[in-house]
Amino acid sequence: MLFNYSLYSIFGIVTNLVFIGLAWWALQALDFEKFLRKNRVGQARMLYILLAIAIGTVVSDFFLKYFDWSQQLPFIFD
Repeated sequence: MLFNYSLYSIFGIVTNLVFIGLAWWALQALDFEKFLRKNRVGQARMLYILLAIAIGTVVSDFFLKYFDWSQQLPFIFD
């Protein structure tokens, strides 16, 4: 039982990192320079990081919930 929780924890960490990376990659397609003030490079990078974390975490949570629900689906027919 404890082994299953450990695997699920590792799976959760990996999916969070993967989806944060995908969100970072997707945010690179946007041109935020139009919306940012000049000479605020550090703040712009922090905004990119925070947006990537926020978007990646939300998508990862959806993915993990969907995975969890799909694992529980066979119990409906017991």
